[in-house]
Amino acid sequence: MMKKVIALLAATLFALSPEISAADGTSASVKCNAYNPIRTEVPQRAKGQTDMLEFAAAPIDTVRIGFIGLGMRGPSAVERFTHIPGTRIVALCDLEPARVDSAQMILRRAGLPDAAGYSGSEDAWKKLCERKDIDLVYIVTDWKTHAPMGVYAMEHGKHVAIEVPAAMNLDEIWQLINTSERTRRHCMQLENCIYDFFEMNTLNMAQQGLFGEVLHVEGSYIHDLKEFWPYYHNDWRMKYNIDHRGDVYPTHGVGPACQLLDIHRGDRMTTLVSMDTKAVNGPAYIEETTGKRPETFLNGDHTMTMIRTANGKTIHIQHDVLTPRPYSRMYQLTGTKGFANKYPSQGYAFEPEQIADNGTMPDHENLSAHSFISSAQKKALEEKYTHPIIREVGEQAKKVGGHGGMDYIMDYRLIYCLRNGLPLDMDVYDLAEWCSLIPLSEISINNGSAPVEVPDFTRGAWNRVKGYRHAMADPAKDVMK
Repeated sequence: MMKKVIALLAATLFALSPEISAADGTSASVKCNAYNPIRTEVPQRAKGQTDMLEFAAAPIDTVRIGFIGLGMRGPSAVERFTHIPGTRIVALCDLEPARVDSAQMILRRAGLPDAAGYSGSEDAWKKLCERKDIDLVYIVTDWKTHAPMGVYAMEHGKHVAIEVPAAMNLDEIWQLINTSERTRRHCMQLENCIYDFFEMNTLNMAQQGLFGEVLHVEGSYIHDLKEFWPYYHNDWRMKYNIDHRGDVYPTHGVGPACQLLDIHRGDRMTTLVSMDTKAVNGPAYIEETTGKRPETFLNGDHTMTMIRTANGKTIHIQHDVLTPRPYSRMYQLTGTKGFANKYPSQGYAFEPEQIADNGTMPDHENLSAHSFISSAQKKALEEKYTHPIIREVGEQAKKVGGHGGMDYIMDYRLIYCLRNGLPLDMDVYDLAEWCSLIPLSEISINNGSAPVEVPDFTRGAWNRVKGYRHAMADPAKDVMK
């Protein structure tokens, strides 16, 4: 009798399990029940198509570049490329002609010829992508246009570099993956924070085993944008927060975290759970600036996401652009032998001796052993473990600038790899995994913070490469020297 009751109860629970609609903007259907996380569809790879893991295109002696988007981020990107050897800026595009003219002035000040200009039409960017004399399309527009432009550029034979986030929903993510695999063109997300000096040096230490096994990592984008909101063209960024819940800007935090954990290079994210606060400062800002309170404002002021990996590691990611918290990307690493932290203060800590030389128990009232190492020790550690890329271009990066130099390193490495015919530092699966937090966190929150399965965007190849490493050219053949 008891067996029948249990069977009936199980059947009832299964029958009551809801079928849930995915986040807005994706056609993927999802299901959950009492025993499994919500799952989204993983489309089958097209026949004859292979993955892009460790893909290297033929070397390009001079990388010819077209820029799309010359608003907040575009002009500084154009400026940086005037300092990178082996490049030629061929075309510039923006909806507003004045912005193209301003970017031309950057070229003239650098002693370079004018580039072809495209503007005045919603589709002007397509003409740039269709040119035969461009190798790389560099996309610096609003979030909603990133993926369509990237797909179109690859379909016209171009490698693409796309500002963050490169895709906003699962349909866009899979389109970028499938197009990159089919066309055999690089599709890189322009995530600059992986190139910051502390992150690069800490990654090098982790790869050298200083922290033991890395168990837990944290990251975030915490940045009060109140003074910046008026400068987004047609208010596109605020509108996205009005219409969507979840972590809509996760890549600055999750990118460095994923590199520390070798994601899709021996490990992968498997499940996430997200939750948010109620929306307070967002709708208050709209009312303050327009005089009218919005009927709806979906995104909470603060969003948190917890992620588990296949190897039993954890990741904690936060997003907050609406409260007056000090700027932070959190960036934290907890290992079996050590610890690293960047915000609010940089520091390293390592496992102390647990037993004194005389065999007595340690003094648990003395907390000095649980502090960061001294400033002198930190300096010596960073000098010893300065990342090779920082040693190579760190000083030049500081001179050129771009968020303290990390933007320049990002662009330099992109061109370094293209010119030397090497795999890029970030591939299309990095793009997919880091951007997937946007729709997956929304699904989780919209379903009562339910666990959501993170798709295997490599479709089975996540464990083939063992460990994340930057590709480096043979010094004797390095064309950037």
